[in-house]
Amino acid sequence: MANPVRVGIAGAGFAARFHLHNLRRVYGVSVEIAGVTSRSLASRGAFERDFAVRSFDSFEALCDAADVIDLCSPPSTHEELAIKALRRGKHIIVEKPFTGYFGSGTPDFRGNSSPKEPMLRHAIESCNRITGAAHGNGRMICYAENWVYAPAIQKECEIVEKSSGQILWMIGNQSHSGSHSPYYGIWSYSGGGSLVGKGCHPLSAALFLKRAEGSARAGSAIRPATVSARTHEITRLPEFRDEGHLRRGYKDIEDYGQMHVTFSDGTIADIFSSELVMGGVSNWLEVMANNHRTRCQLNPIDALETFNPKEDAFRDIYLTEKIETKQGWSHPAPDEAWQHGYPQEFQDFMESISEGREPLANADLARDTIATLYAAYVSAERGGTETRIPE
Repeated sequence: MANPVRVGIAGAGFAARFHLHNLRRVYGVSVEIAGVTSRSLASRGAFERDFAVRSFDSFEALCDAADVIDLCSPPSTHEELAIKALRRGKHIIVEKPFTGYFGSGTPDFRGNSSPKEPMLRHAIESCNRITGAAHGNGRMICYAENWVYAPAIQKECEIVEKSSGQILWMIGNQSHSGSHSPYYGIWSYSGGGSLVGKGCHPLSAALFLKRAEGSARAGSAIRPATVSARTHEITRLPEFRDEGHLRRGYKDIEDYGQMHVTFSDGTIADIFSSELVMGGVSNWLEVMANNHRTRCQLNPIDALETFNPKEDAFRDIYLTEKIETKQGWSHPAPDEAWQHGYPQEFQDFMESISEGREPLANADLARDTIATLYAAYVSAERGGTETRIPE
């Protein structure tokens, strides 16, 4: 029997918990959870108690016990920890955003008013340092972008590849009423606002589909070439009337963003993201091709509908992500993780590491996503001017 793939989890918060749940759903590959570490003693202690996972006092000790390090720590730590793990000969899984720009380190730093071209340069250099460490040590990078693995996106990928379709235009969205994370809203922790935190998902899916199209028809990926973008801070407008339904109080990030991406073959994608949408998460991507049209619905879906006349009756029942009320008609997710691609994502990661092949969501896709996002910030700073995405 092959040796198990030993996975160490860095971080003990929300992402670490759902990563662990889906790692435990992997089949056909023996996976062992080596342990967890976190800078917060309380967080890693709670993780150890809740999930019967060994807790390590240091990142280095976790690396020594694992073959793969799953980075579920704040985005601002990704580069440092990724390079440490890779230099110790470990494969890595990196939660989104892959990396980015997290400020000058001075108390007066504000991301929304800081120049964006240096951010773009730094983000690309950070990507290059991580991928360079992976290549130099013969290790693999798995980019934890679940939209790539969502069943709807994977089915569209099959349609494009088998029908030799040409994708002409995509339009996608991820929005909801605001993140629950206390770190979100502070650029020095999150690396940006709605574009980075939410727009990354439909953007990565769109980039993935064009890569798949190009590889299927011509043997080489179709990559993003330029982006035009706008960002806004709607909940900080003096005229904004707060009814208590949307999160506000973000320090220095946008709560709305849109990107118009032009690919190297001249085709296009429009990506929207915001913190301004009630009624649960809005996750979807629509594809207009020369031979078909597909609507990829991740959330909400209508596989199940239920009516609840009394809020308290569903108090202990999970329905769907970030829904404000359980009263009335709703669309509970029968298996939200599966619909969002999480178990498929970790299945691919473990298989790719076990078999020595590249995962579907790899370092190239991660790098193109970061390059597009930060080029979008440059464009938004220039009032939406078309901006070249660095190769």
